[in-house]
Amino acid sequence: MSQKQLLEVKNLKQYFPIKDGFLGGTTNYVKAVDDITFDIYEGETLSVVGESGCGKSTTGRCILRLDEPTDGSIIFDGDDLLSLSKRKMRQKRKDLQVIFQDPYASLNPRQTVGNILTEAMAIQNAVPKHKRKDRAIELLETVGLGEQHFDRYPHEFSGGQRQRIGIARALSVDPKLIICDEAVSALDVSVQAQVLNLLKNLQRQFNLTFLFIAHDLGVVRHISDRIVVMYLGKIVEIADKKSLFEHPQHPYTKALLSAIPIPDPEIKKERIILKGDVPSPINPPTGCRFHTRCPFATELCQTEEPQLRHLSHMKNQHKVACHHIEKIKSGDLQPINKQKSPALR
Repeated sequence: MSQKQLLEVKNLKQYFPIKDGFLGGTTNYVKAVDDITFDIYEGETLSVVGESGCGKSTTGRCILRLDEPTDGSIIFDGDDLLSLSKRKMRQKRKDLQVIFQDPYASLNPRQTVGNILTEAMAIQNAVPKHKRKDRAIELLETVGLGEQHFDRYPHEFSGGQRQRIGIARALSVDPKLIICDEAVSALDVSVQAQVLNLLKNLQRQFNLTFLFIAHDLGVVRHISDRIVVMYLGKIVEIADKKSLFEHPQHPYTKALLSAIPIPDPEIKKERIILKGDVPSPINPPTGCRFHTRCPFATELCQTEEPQLRHLSHMKNQHKVACHHIEKIKSGDLQPINKQKSPALR
């Protein structure tokens, strides 16, 4: 994996205003993403995981500037995206593409596949006009379709085939970074595997870089190089795939990993059931966002926000935002009201 930094996100915030009252004034904010920092290196797949509402999709939209961030900086390939004018940002989007979650909604039903692919090339002026049809056919073959599909409409395809068309559209302008926003979650499991294998093959073939947003940890394990775990707008853990799955450190990450089913009835696995619900991003808890559900929470967790930091006992740039990781690891801090799944009580 190349170590050239392609994307650097610093102190990113995305607050959505809540309007109310007769004059429509702002009464509060939804803190969807609240001061997160991470980077992506050229040629790698960085996955962002977490529960629904944790801010992972909003992070992807901020990088593309589909939503204008409230604060922070996004440095892509040496350029600060947030300082670019709308015209320059449109030009920059040639290098930043997205594969959306819903293959049924992301393609224009009134356009043929050929028009969908050549339109992207025309908007970015990425391919000369007389070469666009040949390029579109080449892309269709690259993603496992063929020339016979060029004049067909999206409704004539299955979900997996439509997602392949979405992938071809993203590739049509030779991007440097592709944001996959839950790109396989709407597909059948058998089709998911095919699309994931396709993405990995394309990454090797074209030296692509992926920001892969997902909630399915099985999918993430298959495709990732590094993983970011988010909870209520904050990053709680960043690590390479091997380190995260074999040595999870944050209590929330451990709970997430415990939910992955094991296809072997002989293996008994402890399931960590978190108490309560995810708090509202409108009024998040003080201190550590996770303290209301964490079995190890102390008074410090309620008042002081933990910083994302390297752990001395972990290798490979493993970072965690938790005050008590060392105490939890050594056994000096025991869980309060530890909850297991009913089957294992």
